Amino acid sequence: MARVMATATCTAFHGVLEGSGERVGQGLLWERVGFLARLSRELTGALVASRWDEDSLDVLDAGVDERGEALPSKGWMAMRRLNWPQDVTPPAGVYVSDRVRRGAEEYAARTLRLALHRRTIVTAVLATWPADPRRRTEAEWTALRKLLPAGVSGAEIRNRTRQVRAYVAEHGKLPAGLCALEGPPQVAPLVLLAAMDRQQVTLARVDAATAQLRVKLPLNAVPARGRDWAWHVIDIRLPATVSADAVLHTPTLRPTGAGRIAVDLPHSRPAPATKASGHTVAVGFDWGVNTLLTGILGRLTGKKQTRRVLTDGRPLVFDASAALHRLRGHREHLAAKRDHYRALADGLGAPHLAWGEHLDRARVLEVEHERVCARIRHLNATLARAAARWAVDQAAALGASVVYLEDLTNLEARGHRRGNARLSGQVRGTVADAIRHLGARAGIAVVTVPARGTSKLCPGCLGKLTHHPAPDRLAERGWKWAHCTGCGLSMDRDHAAARRIVSRGLLAQTHTTTDRTTHTRTIRTTVDGTVTLVRRPKKTTRRLRRRRQAGTAPPRPDRPKTTPGKGRPTPSRPTGPRHQNAPHTARSQVPGSKTSRRMPDVRTVPATTPTGMVQRPAGHGTQAPAAFRPVPGHGVPAHTRVEEGLLPPGRRRLSRRTCRRRTRAAERTGFHHLHATQVHPLTPRIGPPDGNRTRPRRARKAQKPQAHTEF
Repeated sequence: MARVMATATCTAFHGVLEGSGERVGQGLLWERVGFLARLSRELTGALVASRWDEDSLDVLDAGVDERGEALPSKGWMAMRRLNWPQDVTPPAGVYVSDRVRRGAEEYAARTLRLALHRRTIVTAVLATWPADPRRRTEAEWTALRKLLPAGVSGAEIRNRTRQVRAYVAEHGKLPAGLCALEGPPQVAPLVLLAAMDRQQVTLARVDAATAQLRVKLPLNAVPARGRDWAWHVIDIRLPATVSADAVLHTPTLRPTGAGRIAVDLPHSRPAPATKASGHTVAVGFDWGVNTLLTGILGRLTGKKQTRRVLTDGRPLVFDASAALHRLRGHREHLAAKRDHYRALADGLGAPHLAWGEHLDRARVLEVEHERVCARIRHLNATLARAAARWAVDQAAALGASVVYLEDLTNLEARGHRRGNARLSGQVRGTVADAIRHLGARAGIAVVTVPARGTSKLCPGCLGKLTHHPAPDRLAERGWKWAHCTGCGLSMDRDHAAARRIVSRGLLAQTHTTTDRTTHTRTIRTTVDGTVTLVRRPKKTTRRLRRRRQAGTAPPRPDRPKTTPGKGRPTPSRPTGPRHQNAPHTARSQVPGSKTSRRMPDVRTVPATTPTGMVQRPAGHGTQAPAAFRPVPGHGVPAHTRVEEGLLPPGRRRLSRRTCRRRTRAAERTGFHHLHATQVHPLTPRIGPPDGNRTRPRRARKAQKPQAHTEF
């Protein structure tokens, strides 16, 4: 068993003073948390700025103190071992306890240790500075890779190269190091409570949905003595993602600009351990342009040289990014108009009458641009959670023990190609992190594989693919549809890439590497192999079809409906050979006629009696209204249907199937325009069995010699 660590962002709405029991509202609590956050930021910023030099970073990178002993892993203890906080004191006349200083020193140590990674990359880039920074040669790349630690992506190298190139263009020389290349890092106003003890903060869980935080906060902006600090008891409402068996850890307080107190609450829970190799069933996902995620199931069979990957060919598709693409286009349009008005104002100058008018319009567009950006961030987070939940559910339902993702950390938009620009703007990193977290909770490993060439070669024969707009337009060049002239493969581009991804992961799983700090698993060795398409067992297919039909069938009544005034049940209709020729008015209006066995037992229209009364057909009620119940699939009671004539002109009522599909998608993910493959539990046993048993079990039994007993 292992433990999975996660962070849930909660909100503190109010608190209570522990001594007097006085209620502290959200506004006053936000103000007092802001006092503590600003004090911590001042102390942290001063400590980081005082040690932002190459010598201090060398000491911190070495990991030993003056006596040659290893520095502690806790940041505030390492700072005090080096005697660095002595140069930083709180403002004059402000009383700050030792626990608050611990939090500021821990924040400073984390900030400086994060800078060590950037410093290593910058040092390697400066030591192997190429003749042409825009394009390195093979020898220059080899020399650079030797100096870099394992796991550094090409995007990090490219970004640091651009940063150094901008410095050279401005100063005419190479920088001496990271401290000369950039200034001290900026710190955010937050309170890191993890470095404080019980004399400053305590955390206790009240029940499954509530936790109680006790923290000592300043009562004013300049606390002059210890009496200006008071204990505040804050009730935190835990989200549903924090399970009942989770262990809560000391949180971090962040006062936001909107007047909200964000509580970043870390929690851990036990989870089954995952392995890096030894997988036989996997699901591979491709970051597509047509859809957000396109997956396929793969199964590894055979041993050593006879290994091959099988798939049932069932594509797994998830896409709900239509609203995001629309909002991104609207954001770019607002930014273009804002820049246009600013350019007009700069060209006219201050004395012109329209100068202020253009600036006012630019400010209005800037506010709208910020609102659209906030909406995009919210949708990105929601989409990432929905996509990750769907991907892990698909892997668990199909019996997969590993999920292989395409590594697109180096992808960026170049030139005027809108495909890469649209793909690079998606939430790949957020979705990948969410899949790793949910996969760890479900006991499913998540590994990234190389992305180069996944859409270039055919998964069936490893021949070169040609891309076209559609399957019936193979004479034109495009990007949506893939076609192989060698084996005749013709399918969606993302579907073919997903087959290649799951093949690379299963065939090269022995080359999986695990990062010690982030625990992310990556495969950097490319092993290409073909993917064979096999059919699923017929029994499993029939069971899936029947389950789908049962889910779409109308609901059956729980019990027969009652008729007012009816005191006894309807007698059963006589059956048998002797009753076939007997006349029965309820069966037919013609006496002596035979009733066919195919005649339905339930009438679908009311029958009129000789007295003019309407007889109720079986299963229908003419007087008592039908029971009001939710429509299956919607989850909520359906409203009264609006007649066609009452609808506004130009609008038509949507079909029941469309409404049901949209409502199901909105309930499950929050997106109305959702295109996702439903999760069906299917057996991963596809194709022939493992080993040398390539024949069915019945064939082996038929060919097995029978044992004869002699009497």
